[in-house]
Amino acid sequence: MDASSLLDKVYELLTVYGIKVVAAIAIFIVGRWVAKAIANFIKKIMTKSNTDETLVKFVGNLSYIALLAFVIIAALNQLGIQTTSFIAILGAAGLAIGLALQGSLGNFAAGVLMIIFKPFKVGDFIEGAGVAGTVEEIQIFTTQLKTPDNKTIIVPNAKMTGDNITNYTVKGTRRVDFVFGIGYEDDIDKARKIIEGIIAEDNRVLKDPAPMVAVSELADSSVNFVARAWTSADDYWGFYFDTTEKVKKQFDAEGVSIPYPQRDIHVYEHKE
Repeated sequence: MDASSLLDKVYELLTVYGIKVVAAIAIFIVGRWVAKAIANFIKKIMTKSNTDETLVKFVGNLSYIALLAFVIIAALNQLGIQTTSFIAILGAAGLAIGLALQGSLGNFAAGVLMIIFKPFKVGDFIEGAGVAGTVEEIQIFTTQLKTPDNKTIIVPNAKMTGDNITNYTVKGTRRVDFVFGIGYEDDIDKARKIIEGIIAEDNRVLKDPAPMVAVSELADSSVNFVARAWTSADDYWGFYFDTTEKVKKQFDAEGVSIPYPQRDIHVYEHKE
């Protein structure tokens, strides 16, 4: 083959495939720009909707990767490369990865639902998945809690949403319940006044709903009072501990007994 024929062949190849290469490069560049613009638009919409920042970043990046994959497939198709088998391979790989990571995907789905519906937020004291603590961080796959004794518990999100969740903070207030027992020989009215007075003088107690003190049970060894008062969620334990101590001291000072469990035993002498 002479030089002239070779140049003609090269020119023919460039004419046929050069346009395809340029078109494929153009599709990739423009497509990548469009994918990035769409991903940024999605992030902007989610941010305006006060969606959690972690979810915003994850969905934005996932959208960009998915769109970029379509752009690459379109560019390869423009070059004449058969992408059908390539798509099938990607689908099979995705299925295999999904089966291998089904536990993680379950945690991810649960994390997305928690971020969207917000059954609790950072700073709330909750009970769920058999543990209790203050929420420190809500991540895509796990939720991190801090227990009252300063332990860190990391709970998979699927396990957290798969059980009942009790949020002690979300309402802002909590009802504090007490049970105080006195002896059967003690004055019921006197004991009630003592309990009511201790609760009334504590400025942590809310006026509405009003506190309540009543006889709840005639037990085996004691007459039991139930006392109920409302406080802010932050004051719950402080009020509970202080009131329990004050009632015990005031009962002792005014001669109201707190009986131990007791049983009367009658002995009969049998004479033969």
